[in-house]
Amino acid sequence: MQIGIFTVGDVTPDPVNGTTVTEHERIKNTVEIAKKADDIGLDVFATGEHHNPPFVPSSPTTTLAYIGAQTKNLILSTSTTLITTNDPVKIAEDYATLQHLVDGRMDLMLGRGNTAPVYPWFGKDITKAVELTIENYQLLRKLWDEPVVNWEGKFRTPLQNFTATPAPLDGVAPFVWHGSIRTPEVAELAAYYGDGYFANNIFWPKEHYIRLINFYRQRYAHYGHGTAEQAIVGLGGQFFMRKNSQDAVNEFRPYFDVAPVYGHGPSLEDFTSQTPLTVGSPQQVLERTLEFADFFGDYQRQLFLVDHAGLPLKTVLEQLDLLGEILPTMREEFAKRRPANVPDAPTHAARVAARDAAALDQEVTV
Repeated sequence: MQIGIFTVGDVTPDPVNGTTVTEHERIKNTVEIAKKADDIGLDVFATGEHHNPPFVPSSPTTTLAYIGAQTKNLILSTSTTLITTNDPVKIAEDYATLQHLVDGRMDLMLGRGNTAPVYPWFGKDITKAVELTIENYQLLRKLWDEPVVNWEGKFRTPLQNFTATPAPLDGVAPFVWHGSIRTPEVAELAAYYGDGYFANNIFWPKEHYIRLINFYRQRYAHYGHGTAEQAIVGLGGQFFMRKNSQDAVNEFRPYFDVAPVYGHGPSLEDFTSQTPLTVGSPQQVLERTLEFADFFGDYQRQLFLVDHAGLPLKTVLEQLDLLGEILPTMREEFAKRRPANVPDAPTHAARVAARDAAALDQEVTV
């Protein structure tokens, strides 16, 4: 199990003290949060991609490369890279470059994003979002998997005798997760290619995500990549912790009540009962997180959102310290219940080794 955090990079006023960090401060704080994640032994740090206020992460590869130079073990990822509005050629080149810079400590999550105006900003039609997703990903795969690409599609100019540079590290492309909160076509795409599927698992009841994940697992098996239980699944989640559960509720409530993503809607109590948001003690967060596998099956990656809604940097770092305290137990409990036939989370080293082993087996067979 890979356990980590992700950020959406929002610049939100702090409702308690009335201050708002600058974009410069938010970007720098994101780096400090990632370094803290590395220090406490988390496996993954992921950043979103947005091109509109109040969000700052418009250039994920720049941020992740900077973080990569200051961390030792973190896998650096995205949450998400916009496959619909980015040019697949630029995605192929940018993320292969990042892969080289961090010696394979990276992967990426592709998605359509949740900001409708981004489509015309980049000259795309939102009504073609699913078609763009499918075509752009088909091209991205070719750019990473084939040394010379000849290609023609519907949404960009053709390519003739084109070679993307640099080539992926060790000849193995970055692992791809496909992120979605509602679109079966994304789950189908992930299953077809044998990629990972990441269900954000934040806003809606578990039954919604169970349907999507089960569909992905079934289609993964249908395409011959393994059994449904061997499909590569990731989940989102979010929490706010204090040693005393009531202290956590009292401190987080003003942030919840005005947060753009869920403020002015259900009460904190209703939201925590209906969604995976956990506000309480570290033990409560641990117990509820371990229950995810009961609903969704054994899975490979768990990412938490901890730095949103205007929470000050000091508070976010305290949240990570508390997560660090329960991290060994969380890992141990997930490992104890996972069947032997469920694969580990993909890493670059493991995928290179699997490729080399398959090539050796083929040589022996011949």
